[in-house]
Amino acid sequence: MPNPKPRPHSTPAARTLRWRLGFLALLALLPLLTLHSAVASLPPDQRASIVERASELPRSHTLMVAIDGETVIDEGFRGHSTAATANIKSLSKTVIATLIGIAIDRGVFESADQPIVELLGERVPADIDPRVNDITVGNLLSMQAGLERTSGGNYGGWVTSSNWVRDALTRPFVGDIDGRMLYSTGNTHLLSAALTEASGRSTLALARDWLGTPLGFAVPPWTRDPQGIYFGGNEMGLTPRAILRFGEMIRRQGEYDGRRVLSRDWIARSWQPRTRSFYNGDDYGYGWFLGEIAGEAVYYGWGYGGQLLYIVPGRALTVVMTSDPTPPASGSAYNERVEALVAELIEATDDA
Repeated sequence: MPNPKPRPHSTPAARTLRWRLGFLALLALLPLLTLHSAVASLPPDQRASIVERASELPRSHTLMVAIDGETVIDEGFRGHSTAATANIKSLSKTVIATLIGIAIDRGVFESADQPIVELLGERVPADIDPRVNDITVGNLLSMQAGLERTSGGNYGGWVTSSNWVRDALTRPFVGDIDGRMLYSTGNTHLLSAALTEASGRSTLALARDWLGTPLGFAVPPWTRDPQGIYFGGNEMGLTPRAILRFGEMIRRQGEYDGRRVLSRDWIARSWQPRTRSFYNGDDYGYGWFLGEIAGEAVYYGWGYGGQLLYIVPGRALTVVMTSDPTPPASGSAYNERVEALVAELIEATDDA
C-alpha cells in the first residue's frame, strides 16, 4: 500500500503556524483565566452580600478587596468612584509611618530610637521642657510621646496656631515618655517636619518618589502648616485604588511588582505591639492598629469617618473602605460594622 501524502498541517511550516495560533489563543484567554481565578476566590453569593451590606452603611463611599493580589471587589456607592481622590484623614498616619521606615532604610534617619530634636534642628524652640530631648521617632510613631494631645478637643487650637511644630513641642507633659497611648496628630506632624528637615525635600516630594512612583499612583498636594510643612497625619488625599496598592505592598512584605519599596524588618517592627488604643482596646504599633477578626491576625489603618485599610496576611487579604470624612462620625461603632464585613470576607476564603 503506498504511503499517503502528508497532510498540510503535518508540514513543519504548518505545525509552526498551528503552534503560534494556539499560543495567541492562550494569550487571548489569559485575562479571562485571571478573572475567573479572582472571582472563584470569592463565591458570587457572598460577594454580592458583602457589596450590598457595604452599600447600606450610612457613610460608605467605596469598597475594594484584593485576595492573593487579585482585585475581587471594586465598588463605589452614592456616586463615588474608586478612581477618585478621597480624604483619608488619619489613615495618612499609616502612610507617614511607612515614609519613616523608608527614610530609615535609606539612611535619612538613623533609627526609630533617634531623638526627634536631632532631626528637627532649628525648628526646635529654645524654651522646651528638657524632657522633650528624650522623645524618639518611635515614641511619636507609637503615640507615646507623653505630651498633651493636639487631637480631640485640642485640635482646633493647634491647627489655628501660628507654628504647629512649636505648639506641639511646647505642650505640657501629661504622661510618661514610652508610657500610655496619647493619640495626637501633632506627633505625626512632627515626623513630617523631621522628614522635610532631614531630607531637604517636602513630605509631598518624598511620598511621590518613595511610594507614588514605585507603586504607580499619583499623590496630589494636601494641606500645609504656616511654615509650609505638609500636614503629617491628616487631610492627605489618595484614591482607593492607590490605597489598595499601598496595602498590597505592605501585605507582600515591602515588595511590589518585583521591586523592593520597604524593608521587611520595618513592617515587622511596625506590627509589634507597643501600646494599646483607648478607642477600642486594640494594640498599636508604629502607625498601625493590631487586632484579630474571625480568628485571624489583622493589621489596619484608621481615619476619621471610616477611612480604613485592613491587611489579613493569613488569608492574603487586603480591604479598603472609604467613607464620608465630614462630621459627625459614629467612631468605633461604624468600624465594628465594617469589621463584620471583613469577618465575612475571611470566612468566605475558607472555601476558596
